[in-house]
Amino acid sequence: MRNPARRSLTLAPILLASALVLAGCAGDPSTGSTGDPSTDPVAEVDVCDTPAGAASDAVSVTGDFGTAPTVEFTAPLEVDATERTVVIAGETVAQAAPVGVAYTLYNGTTGEYVENYGYADGETPVGFRADLATLQEGFARTLGCLGVGSRAVGVIPADQGFGDSGVEGFAAGDSVVFVVDIVQDLSPAVWTTDVPTIGGTDDAPTVTLPAAAPKTDLELVVLKEGDGPVVGGADNVTVHYLGTAWETGVVFDQSYTRGEPSTFSVTGVVEGFSAALIGQKVGSRVLVTMPPSMGYGEAGTSTHELAGLTLVFLIDIIDTAPAS
Repeated sequence: MRNPARRSLTLAPILLASALVLAGCAGDPSTGSTGDPSTDPVAEVDVCDTPAGAASDAVSVTGDFGTAPTVEFTAPLEVDATERTVVIAGETVAQAAPVGVAYTLYNGTTGEYVENYGYADGETPVGFRADLATLQEGFARTLGCLGVGSRAVGVIPADQGFGDSGVEGFAAGDSVVFVVDIVQDLSPAVWTTDVPTIGGTDDAPTVTLPAAAPKTDLELVVLKEGDGPVVGGADNVTVHYLGTAWETGVVFDQSYTRGEPSTFSVTGVVEGFSAALIGQKVGSRVLVTMPPSMGYGEAGTSTHELAGLTLVFLIDIIDTAPAS
């Protein structure tokens, strides 16, 4: 289930976890956040309505979509609120829909290049949701409602970016220039045909695959909807799961027989598994099928024993918590 190909980057773990996760999304009284989206002030922020401005328009971004861009601007770029300029208009998606992105980061105050990721061979696009429950405001506003084929540049003030503490490449108070290509739609389609049969018991379930060709897209069916908190894009989750390879019918891994659930970061598992979790409620049982490209890679592109196989996971979501 874990993705052994993900390389350790200077900033990718920070972007995917604690540096962009709101301290208040679990109910930190210092932010006024209650953790209840019906009463939480951040739930009222429309991250899709992010205007361009003089700073974001001043950033020159050239190069073909899906390739590492050439980014030029005169530092310092300082703004009071995030500005977003859409360089290439692609599709649009609903707010907080999961997308896979490639990105480039510059320090807007010093003008120094910091990082890019997702453009090179073997670099899996990073999964994000434009959601203030999982991302700091400036990054959510840059991504908001942009779909596949879109390229945008965001100029983000420190208080909507990496804050007063900073991270590697950004001192306290530095602004951020964030250039992003939306290269994948990670929303699972609703699984309606050739759905496996679930048997056994809640504590020891079985999955019987149909006599049908493997699915070629990411598809998901919610077998039981819970009523707990929603899994965020950078959460640590606790789940029970059972994984089967469609082509062989072999159960290759499961937690039920071990007698205890597994806890891990949503960002530390293969892409299809992560997409199946994000946005679901604690207490839910879901069934997801994913093509090799969203599992352990196509045959010949990975040495993993599950490369080239279509994976099916039955997942019971037991708990979730923001990454610390």
